[in-house]
This record gives sequence, C-alpha cells and structure tokens, in this order.
Amino acid sequence: MEEKSNIETHDVQESKKNKKFPMPDVFVILFSFLLIAYALSYIIPSGSYERVERGGITQIDPNSFQYVNSESLSIMDLFLSIVQGLSASADIVFLILIVGGTLALIESSGAFKAGIGSLIRLTRGNYLLLLVTFSSIFAVLSTFGVGANIVIAFVPIGIIIARSLKLDPVVGVALVFLGSYSGWAGGVFDPIVTVFAQSIAELPLFSGVLFRLVIFVIFVSITILYICLYAKKVRHNPANSLMGSDYLSQYPDYEDKESVTSTIFTTQQKIILLLFVTFLGIYLYGAFNLKWNIKELSAIFIMLGIAVAIVSRISPNQFVNEFMKGIKQVIYGALVVGLARAVIILLENGRVIDTVVNGTTATLDMFSPVVSMQLLYFFNLFFNSIITSGTGQAAIVMPIMVPIVDMLDVTRQVAFITFKLGDAITNIITPLSGTLMACLALGKVSYGKWLKFIFPLFLIWTVIGAILVGIAVVIQYGPY
Repeated sequence: MEEKSNIETHDVQESKKNKKFPMPDVFVILFSFLLIAYALSYIIPSGSYERVERGGITQIDPNSFQYVNSESLSIMDLFLSIVQGLSASADIVFLILIVGGTLALIESSGAFKAGIGSLIRLTRGNYLLLLVTFSSIFAVLSTFGVGANIVIAFVPIGIIIARSLKLDPVVGVALVFLGSYSGWAGGVFDPIVTVFAQSIAELPLFSGVLFRLVIFVIFVSITILYICLYAKKVRHNPANSLMGSDYLSQYPDYEDKESVTSTIFTTQQKIILLLFVTFLGIYLYGAFNLKWNIKELSAIFIMLGIAVAIVSRISPNQFVNEFMKGIKQVIYGALVVGLARAVIILLENGRVIDTVVNGTTATLDMFSPVVSMQLLYFFNLFFNSIITSGTGQAAIVMPIMVPIVDMLDVTRQVAFITFKLGDAITNIITPLSGTLMACLALGKVSYGKWLKFIFPLFLIWTVIGAILVGIAVVIQYGPY
C-alpha cells in the first residue's frame, strides 16, 4: 500500500513538473534549429570548396577553399527549405509510409504477436535473453551496411516486443535503434559508407578489419548491457520508467505476457513471418549484389504487403483499410524526416558548411598527431550532428582529412576510423537525424525522455571513441 502511495506521489510530481516545463514537440525543436540555421547564414561568411570528380566519386579539393559572395537568404528561402526538405527526403518519407502500411497488415494477422509469444516460450520468459538476441541481430545487420538503413521499419516490432515483455517504449526503440547504431560504429563490412570513405582515402577496401571488429564488439557489448540494465530497473519497478509508471495504459492494445505466450502460432502466421524473412533476404541480396537502395526496399515492402494479403485471404478493400491504418500511425514520423532535412538544406543554401570545415581544419597545425586526431574526432562528432548522412559527411570531410593526416605522419586508416566513429556516435542523440526522430515518433517517445535515457550512453560512447582513436594513432593503425 505504501509502495503504491509512493508511485502515485511520484506521478503527481512528474505531472506538475511537466506542466511547469513542457517539453517542446519534435516539430517545434526542429523548427527552432531551422531558425538558428537561418540566423547563422547572416553571421558566418559564405565559403566554398571546389568539387572534383575522381573515378565517379565527387570529392572536395582541400586547397580550393575561398570566401564567396552569396545572396542573403530571404524569409521565403526559410519556409521553402521545408518543402525542399520533404522533396529531398521523399525516398525515406515514402519508405516509412509503405513500411508502416505493410507492418500494419502483418500485425493485423497476429503473426508478430504469435511469433514473439513463441520466442518467449522458447526462452522460458527470459526477457534479457530476448533483448540481447534482438539487439545483436540488428547490430550484425548494421555492420554489414543494412540495419541502419532500414531501422525505422523495425521499430514497431521493437515496440511490440517491449509491450509483450511489460517494458516501456524506450526499450522498444532502443533495442532496434541502438542495436543497429552500435553495430554501425565499426562498419566492419559496410558496402556503402566504409567502401566510399576508404575509396576516397585510397585504402584497400575493407582493410583494417580486425581493429573494426574490436570496435564492433566493444560498442555492441556496452550498448546491450546498458539497455538490459534499464529494462531490469523498469521490470523491477514500473515507476523507474522514463515514460512514467502508467506507460502500459498509454497503449490501448496492450496485452500482458500471459496473453501473448498463450497465443497459438498458426501455420498461416508462420507462413506470413516466413514471407517477411524471405522478402527481407531478397532485399539484402539486391543491396549487396545489385546496388539496391531505399526505392527498391519500398518496392519490396509493397510486394510483401500484397503477398501477406493473399495468404491472409483478405479482400482488396480490407487491404487498403489496414494499409491506411498503418500509414496514419507513422505519418508523423515521416514528416519529421523532411523537416530535419530542411535544416541541412538551409545551411547548404547559406553556404556556411564549407566555412565551418575550413575554420576547423586550419587550427590543427600547432598540435601533436595524437591531439590533432582527437580534435578531428570531436570535429567529426560535431559535424555529424549536422550532416547525419554517412556518405554526405565522407564526401566533405575525408578529402580534407587525408592531406592533413599525411602532413601529420598519421596513417590514412586512422583518418578513416576517426571519420567512422564520428559518423556513428552522434546519430543516437542529434535531433537533426530524421531517422532518430522518426523512430521516436513511431515509439511515441518524446525527444526529452530519449535524451535523458541516452545521454549517459552517449558520453560513454564518446569517451570510448576518443580512446580508440588515440590507440589507432599510437599503433599506426594500417595499412598505410
């Protein structure tokens, strides 16, 4: 009775606190960043590097920076950037909508619920083992260059898993999103960003793999431990949840673990999940062998939806109804991606990004190699919080880092790993990441609550990354 009273007191205090300091909506946060970017275009002088194409890869000429005269951005440019952001992010926006519709079809069949119930029975209710398994799967997919690109698609599944285990939505988002980005940090066999960045540095493709495997193991292990410790706290006492002790009531379709585990796993549901895995496998094959990307992934999910509808024996009208229900659930997250992209477009239109890059690299001449690489590492952290695209960041910073490390007598492999760690870490915290904001929106987790959850892990990742960069410099991490 006393425990219940304490929980109620805690909830009342949280309620008063939230009323006094309401957390801004994600759209409010991103629009604030848009206004800041607009103001910076008047404060920071416009500058530009020349872009050259070598072997089909667009790179920056590091010796070509010059200040340029640029027309000031108008109020129309400010609001036009929102439209341009949605247009530039169309591939991802439509992917989110299509995936949302398809997953709603699968969920309406009960296949996810029954499959998760079967896993719970197999693990005899060991929820920690389930969390470790799912996070590890996404980490492995991501280090092969897949998971981070499709993480949004699986957040609803993470939420279902968390709900079935009586855990809050923070865990549901974390086991998919953090599992994926912890694997992304090493980029062990990533055929996109790793290949692109190493090509710019003129390194053998996938070289230096052993050191990146070490990075993979360290980041994934620490991340899974972090998620499990939080999940254990929430299971022990729901009042420990950042979502509040009544987080289960926020989901009207919540069903407890006993209901999930008692669900019969029918042959039809098994076929539907087999289709899910098969179509995902087809995409993975296409991504590695046919250079498939987001458009092809959207097409795969459309085909998957139709296949599920056939197996479920639902009518065309029912198909449309269920599909549209799924779209309604994810449209908020889809639009968030476009607004996040608008901030980047405004900075590009103001021509201030190259100026920031030039100003940062010009300060490195006076420091030792270890200190200089640490400064480059922290610059990459900052830069990635603005330009969250791995290939976009590589195209800008790698051509500049390569001649710098050559002058510092540091290997180009160190330059690559410094870039790669910087590319990964801030993805889990920057509100300018459309992927992060879309995942939070799908999980109905506010950015403020996520920030409170993730900040300690972000600091841990940052410190570990700095240590690894220092080690790479000392051991002359090669080749080259």
